Amino acid sequence: MFLSIPVSPTDTSPTTQASKATQQQTNPTLAAETAGAMGTYKCCLIFKRRFRWTDAPPPDDVRALFAEHSGGAATMGADGLRRYLESTGGDPDAADADAEGEADRLLDQIRLQGHQQRAGPRLPRLGRGQLLGLDDFHRFLFSADLNPPLRRPQVHHDMSQPISHYYVYTGHNSYLTGNQLSSDCSDVPIIKALQRGVRVIELDMWPNSAKDDISILHGRTLTTPVSLLKCLKSIKEYAFVASPYPVIITLEDHLTPELQDKVAKMVLEVFGDILYYPQEEHPKELPSPEFLKGRVLLSTKPPKEYLEAKDGGAVKDGDAEQNPGKGTDDDAAWGTEVPDFKTEIQSAKEEDASEHRRDDDEDDDDEDEQKMQQHLAPQYKHLITIRAGKPKGGTTSDALKCDPNKVRRLSLSEQQLAKAVVNHGTEIVRFTQRNLLRIYPKGTRVTSSNYNPFIGWVHGAQMVAFNMQGYGRALWLMHGFYKANGGCGYVKKPDFLMQSEPEVFDPKKPQPVKKTLKVKVYMGDGWRMDFKQTHFDQYSPPDFYARVGIAGVPADSVMKKTKAVEDNWVPVWGEEFSFDLTVPELALLRVEAHEYDMSEKDDFAGQTVLPVSELQPGIRAVALFDRKGNKFPNVKLLMRFEFV
Repeated sequence: MFLSIPVSPTDTSPTTQASKATQQQTNPTLAAETAGAMGTYKCCLIFKRRFRWTDAPPPDDVRALFAEHSGGAATMGADGLRRYLESTGGDPDAADADAEGEADRLLDQIRLQGHQQRAGPRLPRLGRGQLLGLDDFHRFLFSADLNPPLRRPQVHHDMSQPISHYYVYTGHNSYLTGNQLSSDCSDVPIIKALQRGVRVIELDMWPNSAKDDISILHGRTLTTPVSLLKCLKSIKEYAFVASPYPVIITLEDHLTPELQDKVAKMVLEVFGDILYYPQEEHPKELPSPEFLKGRVLLSTKPPKEYLEAKDGGAVKDGDAEQNPGKGTDDDAAWGTEVPDFKTEIQSAKEEDASEHRRDDDEDDDDEDEQKMQQHLAPQYKHLITIRAGKPKGGTTSDALKCDPNKVRRLSLSEQQLAKAVVNHGTEIVRFTQRNLLRIYPKGTRVTSSNYNPFIGWVHGAQMVAFNMQGYGRALWLMHGFYKANGGCGYVKKPDFLMQSEPEVFDPKKPQPVKKTLKVKVYMGDGWRMDFKQTHFDQYSPPDFYARVGIAGVPADSVMKKTKAVEDNWVPVWGEEFSFDLTVPELALLRVEAHEYDMSEKDDFAGQTVLPVSELQPGIRAVALFDRKGNKFPNVKLLMRFEFV
């Protein structure tokens, strides 16, 4: 916690009582220092500038809400708070006693939060007769813990349908700590992914140097290996810390039958009864996430390099880069805007055909698989629940054919998908109604960057695989998307993607506007507690602005921004934006904060991505996160959401 408190001019830099209370609550030692707090900045080498920040009233909309629900009185009781909660999305089916209890609980928490900086013993529980003032009400609205923007973190989708009906939080090369060519392999990124709620972990299995054990590494690169056993044990330990729903391990298999047999024994020994595998070799339908709660599944394909000898062989996923040094700067990673997927489709058309050939062989066809059955260790083969493979034939239409007697997983690179959607969009949607489609990053992404996930999502692809060890705007979208449904890692696909009558959904057809989201950005706070006084500017307090927009289908995707508020650690914007949504079921609200810099690149000051379908209407406190997706202790924005 930084004790240097930046200050701003009295006439232009107000803050609220609530922000002061939040600061004091976070660090009680600041309580005596915040009144009239000042900060000093360099000016012209030898001079110094002093800034002071003072209190300011809550926004007019907050005052109006308080007056409405307090009946015009100077204070609000539990009844008024309950009326406010009911008007902004409270549970209409909740019993009166439950609603009253919730209001009393919140009332206690708000008052306790306001007094927490005081010395002495813990305050006793406040009685039901206690009342809230305007500052208390504002403090409640500006608390990310008490007034979050999303529904309560609990599963609310129907989880009883086959897995093919859900988007699944999916990692790519989950064992890598950094880039795709030379970083270390470890179980640490696997653990971090599982703790975040990722449900699909990918492991590349190769024989070790002695050919008597299994290593996990990115084949034919300089990555250092980690043992399969260590990875499996970590998966078992952390599989269900963030979600009770099934973990799928996708295995890229480069092993001999002898080592496959060793894998089977290892998997059975580590997972025991929590390992699920079907009795029949080719199930006609995959089980549901609810049925598979607490279970681990395997998904793989036969190893093609043992089917026919290849000279040298291709690096998996075509992992080579023509310009490996390009884009490695951290700022380049977060600063690059996620391309519209129309642009990505056009870029895919223009890519060199050689990379397409490298990416084209991830899943073997059925003819190769039949030849390979003699090479698969029987026990290993029996443990595979989700089988990967392409049907006989080499065209995209062949790859997307549906077999009514079995389900399978098909893998396509982001490039292959972008090319396929041009002429086969509805075929992809139909395929994903029963089968699983996995999309993985193209081979040139050796810095572990990612792509626009909406190309896959709008076509029904369940496993849009991302490099979770990186960061950047594309990964922010992925993290935000899976905040839906209680953050359990499974999000039910919209109904329109599962319908076949009267026709299969065509992502290329223009859609009408279904709803409009209005977003008002009131103010921000918390940077003065989470950053050094001179973090953003050596010479004055920061000049913050906010960017707000929608990520989704091309018709919905847009970004807008507020004005920059000069020399103020607690910027007040009060600006409203409107967004028309044609596919609100998939839309994500993007929120970013930046500090304007006249002479250099603007500084990053926080971000978050929220699923529009989960937004609670009304005035909400929106917590911001750093570039890597870690929540800041105090940084937040006060915003209002309204659907019309």
